[in-house]
Amino acid sequence: MNWINNQAATFYSVYRDAALKRQAVLTKPPGSLGQLEALAVWLAERQGSETPTVEKVWISVFAADHGVMAEQVSAFPQAVTGEMIRNFAGGGAAISVLARALDARLEVMNLGVVNDPGDISGVVNAQIAEQTGNMAKESAMSEDQLTEAMQRGAQAAERAHAGHTQLYICGDMGIGNTTSAAALACAYLGLAPEKLVGPGTGLDTEGVAHKARVVQRALSVNAAQLTSAQGILQSLGGFEIAAMSAAMIRSAQFGRPVLIDGFISSVAALAATRINPSVRDWLHFSHRSAEPGHAVVLDAMQAETVLDLGMRLGEASGAAVAVPLFRMACALHNQMATFTEAGVSEG
Repeated sequence: MNWINNQAATFYSVYRDAALKRQAVLTKPPGSLGQLEALAVWLAERQGSETPTVEKVWISVFAADHGVMAEQVSAFPQAVTGEMIRNFAGGGAAISVLARALDARLEVMNLGVVNDPGDISGVVNAQIAEQTGNMAKESAMSEDQLTEAMQRGAQAAERAHAGHTQLYICGDMGIGNTTSAAALACAYLGLAPEKLVGPGTGLDTEGVAHKARVVQRALSVNAAQLTSAQGILQSLGGFEIAAMSAAMIRSAQFGRPVLIDGFISSVAALAATRINPSVRDWLHFSHRSAEPGHAVVLDAMQAETVLDLGMRLGEASGAAVAVPLFRMACALHNQMATFTEAGVSEG
């Protein structure tokens, strides 16, 4: 997996400077459009363009099952993962609706589910195994499985690059994956499970406490392997989380900005930056999830979000909802008149 240690693409700082200068002469008080100004400058720098745009958006949703579901850590049955793959392909899921509304390309990848829906049009069948190992008793993945999952994620980013994507989004589907994400965050940040574990699909107080105990067992069982970024991902991660991490790394290497979704994808981003720190500057965080651990991960990554809507669905839904704001930021930056052009007196 040496490729993941390559540096990310370099910025076009000249375009950042040009974007800042343009923002300073548009017909508005400086800073009056708040984050919309910063979003336009952020995109201009990464796209190397005086007129940044996000008309071409690619959304990859990675689906996989988790062996830790044997510990009863979710309010929903494991069969839902495979059923939701069908729903994605059929156009009935939230991200399916949002992708249509955005005219974005949606690609769903089946990395391995117990309730296998079989070959479905619009779904990339890339199964590694039915599910990961039960991390509360063993490593979630073998080294070969981790390599394969990351290769699948890299390939998704490569397809997005070939499609001339201007903004790349990763999403997840996997019943039980908030348990995996919480365990990963605990290992990367050195925090106790109680700081990261939340209700996920809707656990009650006792369910959350049980889930925290399962995460603690996973950390203890795999303690000897939690000495490197990749060792942590192999021991505690899911196929879809590993794939998202690699997709983020590969997209950054191509010079494609990545919009991060909620808790699961933020933990994947945390893993990506621990593997390759240069990736961080290519990531923007879309929203603050209602899942309690998300705030902890965002703080650790010094990340600000565009939205805070109390969402916690996953599927890349929060990131998709933020896309129109990025588009508005670009429209304002590119189309507003300057003081000189409009004949308006400057302050």
